[in-house]
Amino acid sequence: MVQIKGKTILITGASSGIGEQLAKKCADLGANIIIGARSEEKLNNVKNEIIQNGGNCVAVKTDITRPADCKQLVANGIESFGSLDILILNAGISMWAPFNEIQDVQFFKGLMDTNYHGAVNSIHAALPHIQDSHGLIISVSTGQAIMGFPNHTGYAASKHALKGFTDSLECELGDSVQFMDIILGWIRGTNLRSNAFGADGTQIRENKKGHNKESISVEECVDRIIDGIQKNKRTIYLPWKLSLIPLIRLFFPWYLNRKLRQVTHNQK
Repeated sequence: MVQIKGKTILITGASSGIGEQLAKKCADLGANIIIGARSEEKLNNVKNEIIQNGGNCVAVKTDITRPADCKQLVANGIESFGSLDILILNAGISMWAPFNEIQDVQFFKGLMDTNYHGAVNSIHAALPHIQDSHGLIISVSTGQAIMGFPNHTGYAASKHALKGFTDSLECELGDSVQFMDIILGWIRGTNLRSNAFGADGTQIRENKKGHNKESISVEECVDRIIDGIQKNKRTIYLPWKLSLIPLIRLFFPWYLNRKLRQVTHNQK
């Protein structure tokens, strides 16, 4: 078992949802927490709650699309805690729109800037310290990183890019750094859908899609991620049936495409 107590953990996109809950629960387990997000007010609320509950936390307003912001986030954390053991790449933005209904594809650049370039910026800033501690880089990702998905063309592309980058980096670095992929399905209790881009290039907000019975709560999601860290797993699939995708895609691609269209259609 990997002990979280005493570890220093940096989490991007930590002002709400999965990032917020990960920060709080890891702090409860005795980790030193470094959190970054664009919303300074929400970020400070998370930090204050952690400190009030006896935890250690540093919060830095961070736009991960800016390399300088990522460097400052890491520098502040190192100044406070002296080392960095785990980097959790949680920040991300999605979309929900059929490609042939999109009015302007300019927002695809925003998807790539956050989901891919933002993660690259974060890793580049943190990597020397992660190597010093022989630490762990975790991508909180999605099934769209390993397959195409209806209404998510730009989102899937950005997640494919990140998966290719981290897989290549893992080969490059050898045993000096460990990597973990969190492959998620539908998660309740986050603002990913309300912040997603619609066909008109704006965030869908109150018109967001709902979740069906196959979705997982953010609390269960975070508990499973922490369990995976403690058990030193390479990949976590939530729900577990996502682990079947590579096999189905290899032998029954027509079935997978039909099933994905059906699942998307059934989202209300």
